[in-house]
Amino acid sequence: MIKNRIKRAWDNGKAALNGWLAIPNSLTAEVMAAQAFDGITVDAQHGVVDYSDAVQMFQAMRASNVTPLARVPWLDPGIIMKMLDAGAYGIICPMINNREQAQEFVSYVRYPPEGTRSFGPTRAIFSGGPDYFCEANDNVICLAMVETAEAYANLPDIAATPGLDGVYIGPADLTLGLTEGRLAPGLDREEPELIEALHRIRNVCHAAGIKAGIHTASTEYAIKAIDWGFDLVTLLSDVRLLSAAASKHVGDVREHVGMESEHSGVRTAVY
Repeated sequence: MIKNRIKRAWDNGKAALNGWLAIPNSLTAEVMAAQAFDGITVDAQHGVVDYSDAVQMFQAMRASNVTPLARVPWLDPGIIMKMLDAGAYGIICPMINNREQAQEFVSYVRYPPEGTRSFGPTRAIFSGGPDYFCEANDNVICLAMVETAEAYANLPDIAATPGLDGVYIGPADLTLGLTEGRLAPGLDREEPELIEALHRIRNVCHAAGIKAGIHTASTEYAIKAIDWGFDLVTLLSDVRLLSAAASKHVGDVREHVGMESEHSGVRTAVY
């Protein structure tokens, strides 16, 4: 089975850099996969991606040998197993709030005896290799999103779940959960109470022997997160990269030639 580049980075004591796809397009996926990320996540939760889109995006990414991941919409065995059968080498699952849900999640990702995953890797046996069944449990990664006050309170129990590879932080929902809506959702948090929460999550994960991942919205914050010791750092997304680059270049030209703009919409994506 082709090895997981994210796990290889971890085995070498390095952080892994992850890309993010919310646009349901194989060309966008192919372009992003060629940019030296260790992994690329197809977002089927908040992205506008459905299952058939995800399959084509995985196919487009294969030539670059980047490790494909998927964020599923929810803790549901059907879509988790289908994403794995389509070739995802890891699953990020949102809204894992307690040990029981973490155990369920792990069971859907692992073949027996470690879990309850049904066998039928229709595409994965070709994209991963003919020995897929023998090595999938060791190669596929399982990341639970901690993003609510309940999950934060239950973090030590979640992190101690056998078979869980790590925790992935969704800073926007975590902000809503920990501040009860007092602060608006968003990435790249600088508030002391939220910085403290991020460090606690990383420390609890590392104490439990698992990895800590985080989504970032800028180069500067991604570098900061790696310096803090996060093991998987997502740098922006295809939507944000596209909107930010377009906004900058259009703005530069308009400013240079003195062109007024009647556009009043959102110029850059938040997530």
